[in-house]
Amino acid sequence: MPEADEVDEEEEMPLSLRLSIADTLTLGNATCGFMAVYFTTTGILIPHLTGSQESGMARHSAATAVILMLCAAVFDLFDGLVARKLRSSPMGAELDNLSDLISFGLAPAYFVLVYGMVADDAHQRVAAVGAIVVLLAVVLRLARFSCVTLKDGTFQGMPSPFGALTVVSIVLLELPFVATLLAILGTAWLMVSRVEYPKPRGRLAGAMLGWIVLSMGLLAAWAFDAPSGQLLLQTGCALQLVMGAVIPLFATARRVNNFRDNRREARAAQLP
Repeated sequence: MPEADEVDEEEEMPLSLRLSIADTLTLGNATCGFMAVYFTTTGILIPHLTGSQESGMARHSAATAVILMLCAAVFDLFDGLVARKLRSSPMGAELDNLSDLISFGLAPAYFVLVYGMVADDAHQRVAAVGAIVVLLAVVLRLARFSCVTLKDGTFQGMPSPFGALTVVSIVLLELPFVATLLAILGTAWLMVSRVEYPKPRGRLAGAMLGWIVLSMGLLAAWAFDAPSGQLLLQTGCALQLVMGAVIPLFATARRVNNFRDNRREARAAQLP
């Protein structure tokens, strides 16, 4: 049956089109990002445009949208771990970038845009500019990540999942509009900057996962109007901003220590 075998081989799916387990997790990332946009539209924007005054529904929808972005971050965290342990298809890197663009570029930028339309003290057009800056920062960051090879263990610039969560945390803090916009622009700058951030591996990955789960709990408490839910949410959002500013200091301190150690070794090597 040689002819039948040849037909089967021709009809077999190419390796480049087979999805691995890591690729499936990556698609889960993209799905969560799209659903975050959906809940932001149906639960916040449309009720505002139709004159609905159901603030509870808007709170639930905002919390759901942010929780979905957090779920996307979990998928993004695990797809890399699974790809290193098992394997990823040749499409893995491209799928990861496209999914990150949806979940950590489009979804938070759209969240900022809707905030500019529904907040009392916001300016819609100025908020739209801020949303575009966030989106372009993620696009540039992902493009640079694909083209530039960095030393193992660090990212150049704030990772896009961390940047997206920082942007929505700024919005949820309900600061004055000017302060909110400046903080959002500062976060966008950090994403395209050369500031080093450590990659979430080992204990850091576990700490990141724990922080995401805690954030989900804070959002749920706020959504269901639990006692002190608003205060807990604002505390969590403030901690997110603090971590975004403090975490690079650890990478900088490690680089300085490595530089000092190298100088000491060089001096020791020059001694007779």
